[in-house]
Amino acid sequence: MALDIDQLDDSVMEFLTERHLATLTTLRTDGSPHVVAVGFSYDPVAQVARVITWATSQKAINVGRMEARGQHAAVCQVDGGRWLTLEGPVRLVTNDVQPGIDGYTARYQQPKERDDRAVLEIKVTKILGRA
Repeated sequence: MALDIDQLDDSVMEFLTERHLATLTTLRTDGSPHVVAVGFSYDPVAQVARVITWATSQKAINVGRMEARGQHAAVCQVDGGRWLTLEGPVRLVTNDVQPGIDGYTARYQQPKERDDRAVLEIKVTKILGRA
């Protein structure tokens, strides 16, 4: 079920702030899916989902390549019958990672310090699910 990203109801917003892990799907060089468990945050004003990682992780490498090709990524969280998938074009951020760190801290906990921190940003263009 597609949701209107400009008018998400309270149950959706609550689900996006509860502490749940998700899966991130990116694409390998051969086009096959690379799916990993992640924590993510959602900024409803910017309509951006953020995943923190490190610059040399496979997901960061995939996203760097996907960004250049204009490809999309997805994060999906599930809790019983509730689920949401957020999809959109993805980009790799290495210079201003603080919004990703702040979002992760608010939803989960303060992440460990890293000199090579990177943030994967999905500009959400579609949300599917039921919250």
